[in-house]
Amino acid sequence: MKYPIGIQNFEKLRREGYVYVDKTALMYKMVSEGSYYFLSRPRRFGKSLMVSTLEAFFSGKKELFEGLYASTLDWEWKEYPILHLDLNVKKYDSPTSLDDILNRALLGWESQYPPKWKEPSLEGRFELVLKAAAEQTGLPVVILVDEYDKPLLQAIGNEALQTEYRNTLKAFYGVLKSCDAHIKFAFLTGVTKFGKVSVFSDLNNLMDISLDYDYNAICGITEEELLSVFAESIDALAQRNRLSREECIAKLKKMYDGYHFEENAPGIYNPFSVLNTFIRNKFGSYWFETGTPTYLVTLLRRHNYDLAEMAQAELSADVLNSIDSTSSNPIPVIYQSGYLTIKGYDTEFGKYQLGFPNVEVEEGFLKYLTPYYLNNIDKKTAFSVEEFTSDVRSGKPEQFLERLKSLFASAPYDSTTGDKENHFQNMMWVVFKMMGFYSYTEYHTSDGRIDLLIETPLYRYVMEFKLDASAEEALQQIKSKDYPLQFHFDEKKTFLLGVNFSRSSRTIERYLIE
Repeated sequence: MKYPIGIQNFEKLRREGYVYVDKTALMYKMVSEGSYYFLSRPRRFGKSLMVSTLEAFFSGKKELFEGLYASTLDWEWKEYPILHLDLNVKKYDSPTSLDDILNRALLGWESQYPPKWKEPSLEGRFELVLKAAAEQTGLPVVILVDEYDKPLLQAIGNEALQTEYRNTLKAFYGVLKSCDAHIKFAFLTGVTKFGKVSVFSDLNNLMDISLDYDYNAICGITEEELLSVFAESIDALAQRNRLSREECIAKLKKMYDGYHFEENAPGIYNPFSVLNTFIRNKFGSYWFETGTPTYLVTLLRRHNYDLAEMAQAELSADVLNSIDSTSSNPIPVIYQSGYLTIKGYDTEFGKYQLGFPNVEVEEGFLKYLTPYYLNNIDKKTAFSVEEFTSDVRSGKPEQFLERLKSLFASAPYDSTTGDKENHFQNMMWVVFKMMGFYSYTEYHTSDGRIDLLIETPLYRYVMEFKLDASAEEALQQIKSKDYPLQFHFDEKKTFLLGVNFSRSSRTIERYLIE
């Protein structure tokens, strides 16, 4: 089986015999039921391939669809004029960057469909070439825009540049509404959707299917598709990794499944990670190996966001489905970028509950955050998740707490420009979350919540943290709520740790261990 790693061209994929998960039924649903669509999906999730599939479909290349759902359709298979704009091909870091790529696209279209006269503005040229294409072919035009938001995302943090890009794109895309009579179909994709400052504010006939149940599986791989299309691949992966078929499927699900683009929709597997796992016959964090956008951490640090809130955030649909570049809430960008997904929906208050989709994303994102929140630590502390974990596994709570104390004491006072307390809370969250991949962390009891419970094969640590209070008070809270009672008959050795942090010294002031 040939796996289309990095191949986003539908024609190449089909002619060269690569495996293809048939999405043409959902493609045709769009084509037959509407004319203007927008789809937001994370990077490397198949958006570009869907754009290319639509291009082949509207080019009348029926032979490429042999054996697929589309080949059974009573479709005219005409060759429509297509204007395909890919904004993913350039780095946007100057006022002229966007103009240059739009000008390059327009020059190509104008050579194919020469307008009768010239216009100086980019949007004016777009309107003229669109009308010229329709008039010269006698058919309405198909508009395909891939990664419409790339310029806006790269300009996050530079409001002046983002405003300039936004104004350019708003006028450019506004042509779609004024030229409706000449358009057969329009499909725009991106990672995010910008809200109050939307480039689509004048294009109110654009249907956003990003959170639509019917289109949940238009990109990515469903479990049914995984088990049917990749049955042989699963067997080979299981054999190579000495797993049963059931164990292999369970691990694939744990690592790469879990994306939900509607609260009641089934989970979707990350296609890039799944294909890489099959071609290498090895589990890995392949999505993260391709790089994580720096703008995500830029947003988190700029707004001093409490990381502990990130994996249990709740947002309304209006906030979740749009981005305001002036907002202090970075979660919509992080959700739309694929690092969080929908876990549930509160019907009473109309809010989506978010969380990490799977192990690959959670572990990868935490590893990505670590240098940003801990890299400024004095080298003498030798921060290492492995060292913290080794202390815990060896039953050395005092050594663990001294290492934690040293970590916080060595953090430079100016390590963040905002809320210092928040920064140290985020440091601690990163440490414990990273340890959570090697030990069980976090726990709830019937009478309150243990701040931190760490489980290893031989030891258990019940921890309570206080700020500007006392270690005695922290330890007493553990005892008064009978947190360790349920572990009384367990053979593991249980440590009770009461810890007090000092705001003035910015580290652990005192701790008690029993």
